Amino acid sequence: MTEAPNNPANVYYGGQAVIEGVMIRGPEHMAVAVRNPKGEIIQHSERLAGIYTGKARRIPLLRGVIVLWETMALGMRALSYSSRIAFDEEDDKGEPVAFPEKVFWGTMVIALAFVVGIFFAGPILLANLLEHVGANRLVIVGVEGIVRLVLFVGYIAAIGFIPDVRRVFEYHGAEHMTIHAYEAQKPLTVANVRPYPKEHTRCGTSFLLIVVIVALITFFVFDVLVDRGLVIRVASRIVFIPLVAGVSYEILRIGARWGGNVFVKAMFVPNIALQALTTKKPDDSQIEVAIASFEAVLEASGMVAAEGRTSAMQAGGAPAV
Repeated sequence: MTEAPNNPANVYYGGQAVIEGVMIRGPEHMAVAVRNPKGEIIQHSERLAGIYTGKARRIPLLRGVIVLWETMALGMRALSYSSRIAFDEEDDKGEPVAFPEKVFWGTMVIALAFVVGIFFAGPILLANLLEHVGANRLVIVGVEGIVRLVLFVGYIAAIGFIPDVRRVFEYHGAEHMTIHAYEAQKPLTVANVRPYPKEHTRCGTSFLLIVVIVALITFFVFDVLVDRGLVIRVASRIVFIPLVAGVSYEILRIGARWGGNVFVKAMFVPNIALQALTTKKPDDSQIEVAIASFEAVLEASGMVAAEGRTSAMQAGGAPAV
């Protein structure tokens, strides 16, 4: 998911690919556009409130934790909506089947447990086996970080072979290309969106990769300075998640703000390269869905003028918050 921070000078839109569709998130609204089995594009938009738009999003480090939660929470809501539309699930009144709240929270808990267990605690247990063969402490900590990175990249590469997931990755590419076109102040048409790259610096994949790398460095330093045994090390991985997320997000903001700088661009080369796995070239129909989602969130936020272009584009300036 490309993050959409609330910037006082510019509005950074972002989103996430879902089943046969795209979710776009603005500073105060989100919208989802999904193509149903009949070939129609169904749009839904809603105003965000509370933690999604509060002042806490402007506090350095804390905002990274909020973004990490938001990525999962809004993502799950958008996925549940898109699945109902894409699979044409309706109740007796012809309305999309509601996604039970208990199922939503249950899925969130399972997802969080998976992340903590597999990508944080799991590699410690694997690396800790090296202690039984007398490995050096630095080697053990280094192996843990490498195992975590390999698991992350391997998981993304593996799921990309699933046809349905590959289609989601194509919509992911369409989302990025549409955002690029908007940021270049181009009218949102398929022809205008098509030339732009499918990779984007603010992509959620970049955020997650930064999280993995920052975690590697943080845990390495902690383990070198504080060698308190396996239990403490496992606990530290969980306790440090907010700090790791906070620092990672600040790094991502540097990439978004200073992306033209040669040093910053070089620093983000691995992030862009990783998106070769999570983004694929979309077809025109998928770009149409991404545009529909973007237009829906612009309309919800009151930024669409009569002729269908944003007032910011007409004025030639960046859209204001």
